[in-house]
Amino acid sequence: MSLLGEDIVTGKGEFVINIGPQHPSTHGVLHLKVWLDGETINKIQPHLGYIHRSIEKMSECLSYRNFIYVTSRMDYLSAHINNQACALAVEKGLQIEATPRGRVIRLLMAELTRLQSHLLWWGCTGLDLGAVTPFFYAFREREAIMDIMDETCGARLTMNYCVPGGVMYDVHPNFQKRVKDIIVQLRSRFDEYDQLLTGNVIFEQRTKGVGYLSPEDAVSYGCTGATARGSGVSCDIRKWFPYDGYENVQFNEILGKTGDCYDRYMVRMAEMKESVNIIEQLINNIPEGDFQAKTKMVLKLAKGEYYQRVETARGELGVYIVSDGAASPYRIKYRSPNFSNLSALEVMAKGAKIGDLVAIMSTIDLVIPDVDR
Repeated sequence: MSLLGEDIVTGKGEFVINIGPQHPSTHGVLHLKVWLDGETINKIQPHLGYIHRSIEKMSECLSYRNFIYVTSRMDYLSAHINNQACALAVEKGLQIEATPRGRVIRLLMAELTRLQSHLLWWGCTGLDLGAVTPFFYAFREREAIMDIMDETCGARLTMNYCVPGGVMYDVHPNFQKRVKDIIVQLRSRFDEYDQLLTGNVIFEQRTKGVGYLSPEDAVSYGCTGATARGSGVSCDIRKWFPYDGYENVQFNEILGKTGDCYDRYMVRMAEMKESVNIIEQLINNIPEGDFQAKTKMVLKLAKGEYYQRVETARGELGVYIVSDGAASPYRIKYRSPNFSNLSALEVMAKGAKIGDLVAIMSTIDLVIPDVDR
């Protein structure tokens, strides 16, 4: 902590404090330099790179099959959806599609991924703002989802399940039954979540009118996901640029009105219900047939540029591939949602109190390895 610009007459000055890189409110290895006037935030400057692993360059050294799984380590709470984006980009270059069965399985696992991510976010948001109980309730349902993933593909978090042409393995015989059970369980718990946190007067006072982000600023800073939709910006990739069959399911894009922390919170709460609706439409309609299209052992994309975008649990992930015709990408670039969402932090926090910064960070829902890559 340091005192800058002290006035000789009044003795008043501006405090600069460092939050992180190891700090409970940053949800990862993030360093925030914060300029304060008393408890009021004047300026915030994120310092990144503490967990940078050069994932883009690593991807360029791997085959078109193997680079897919490096992305599991970016937004690890959206690992399956990250892999799905890469598989779709490779399929675009190969001019093939996943099998109908493979596509539906991908969507089911993607929405289960979104649910487990939002559940963890909900529990952590309560914990950040002083409510310990929601964290345990969130993990109750989340663990049931993670068990389904473990049984299906052998991994709970970084699933490595998508391949060009479909999925690596067929679903487990218990898959449909267990997914139906968790749907019933979740539907019975949503009211409980609202009683615990949503309607809590302390939680409302900590989030309503806090961390305002205008629609114009959300677009200007490239925000996506619930961070942008909380400000009323329509940006759901599943609606705008459907992939893997999202055009065949019915669901609503949830938009906020006020653009504050509470609206971003409510958007994610409603998105969990929409994910359950999508799963209900698909779980009894998994097509028969192969779960994976036949492809060559060594994949080579025609020379050119290919881009694929998907909707992760935190917003738009873009995968940009430049191919020179070899068995590895010539250039890989990832457009990660967390990096852009973090860039709007100062706009949301400027003029707020230091205690509000915790609520703002919680409702952005950052995963720092996705920022650094």
